[in-house]
Amino acid sequence: MPGIKLAPSLLNADFSDLRGAVSCIEGLADAVHLDVMDGNFVPNITFGPLVVRAVREITTLPLDVHLMIAHPAEFVEDFVEAGADWISFHAEVTRYPGEILGMIHGFGKRAGLVINPQTPSDRVFEYLELCDYVLVMTVMPGFGGQEMIVEALEKVGEIKREADRLGLKVEVEVDGGVKTRNLPLVKEAGADIVVVGSSIYGAPDPRRAAEEIRGLLDD
Repeated sequence: MPGIKLAPSLLNADFSDLRGAVSCIEGLADAVHLDVMDGNFVPNITFGPLVVRAVREITTLPLDVHLMIAHPAEFVEDFVEAGADWISFHAEVTRYPGEILGMIHGFGKRAGLVINPQTPSDRVFEYLELCDYVLVMTVMPGFGGQEMIVEALEKVGEIKREADRLGLKVEVEVDGGVKTRNLPLVKEAGADIVVVGSSIYGAPDPRRAAEEIRGLLDD
């Protein structure tokens, strides 16, 4: 699909019906976003490679795996084998993100670096050459359904301008509290990929909610 990519997050989906959760976004989404939490880097625990593998078996959409874990290098290969297409991890967990980005690329996958709301955009600047995308968190990681920290959107433009200055093509993904009412702000900030979770899977009709968001992104 042209324009802004939609990556619905399964964090708030009904895990007793993964097939239904994925099928309701087919034809509307550009990727499926999977939030992996370890109870260490963030206080919650979600799922691991087994669930990623289960989702891989029911869709051909790219799997956008967001590792909110303390030791991403130890698990990259597991998620690659499970079927991940994009793998991102937090800049806050390592002094050597370049090594992990290189590891992900070594498996032939898209590599991304994530920054929390309080982390300045320049934390990723020296690694942009190694990034296919940067994920800007607009909520604190670890829980779904939070309100967006709108000020964090400023980092989208800062990262894109630095990438342009360096002559690089780096997509910027926004994740956290995205709803129909603030989607215009996300678009105005220049996001290339938008993660939407509870606004789709917390809605009475997830398919209809996804259609509305798709329409707003394409407008």
